[in-house]
Amino acid sequence: MISQRSVAFSIILSLITCGIYGIFWFIALTNDVGKLSGDYTFTGGKHFLLTLITCGIWSLVWAYQIGKHVAEAQRQRGQLVSDNSALYVILTIFSFGIVTYALVQSDVNKLV
Repeated sequence: MISQRSVAFSIILSLITCGIYGIFWFIALTNDVGKLSGDYTFTGGKHFLLTLITCGIWSLVWAYQIGKHVAEAQRQRGQLVSDNSALYVILTIFSFGIVTYALVQSDVNKLV
């Protein structure tokens, strides 16, 4: 079951726990987007592991793919499609990954 998460609460928890909650948030958010888009191979554990193995390079691929998956989920629900893939990649390149998480979570909250 996909539930809404408070973006502000998630950011605060990520900062307080020195990023540990951010790992949970990354995995849960990726799983939620995979389910919403109907692509059950788009899983958080896989993307987290690939990000670790590639020393963070995979996070750029993840940022692009999650934007495409969110757009697909919006299209399936008849909502206005906003493909923010490029924005997510740029934010991730400049180490604003938590902003990417927040924007994706905001889109997921609108889909649930």
